[in-house]
Amino acid sequence: MERTNYSSGSKWEDIIGYSRAVKVGNVIEVTGTVASGEDGTVVGADDAYAQTKYIYQKIEQVLKRGGAGMKDVVRVRMFVTDISRWQEYGRAHSEFFKEIKPCNTMVEVKALIEPEYLIEIEATAIISLPSANAGNDQQ
Repeated sequence: MERTNYSSGSKWEDIIGYSRAVKVGNVIEVTGTVASGEDGTVVGADDAYAQTKYIYQKIEQVLKRGGAGMKDVVRVRMFVTDISRWQEYGRAHSEFFKEIKPCNTMVEVKALIEPEYLIEIEATAIISLPSANAGNDQQ
């Protein structure tokens, strides 16, 4: 299967050796994503909702580059520094996934790469292929 790496343009990708996302076949894995703006500054400092929403917007952009959308997301992993703020993270998550309902894990961690980051999110998308039985929901 063909492999495509998608870069965010971050200098850290080459230094550390990672990609924003990797697509193999119809699967796209999105690396841990934080609320880092184009200029490297934190977006939504001390605002769990704003950081989460911004991260999902970044994830949505890279999925589009790979021919997918949020509807194709099947798994989300959220790493948070303060799980007591789960409602703030959850409110932003719901804006993207209320109807899609992917598998989701939220885990509290001691710290992220910079102390200003409150959340880091990974996602897995599987691009649905048109089925010959589309519309036939036989069990």
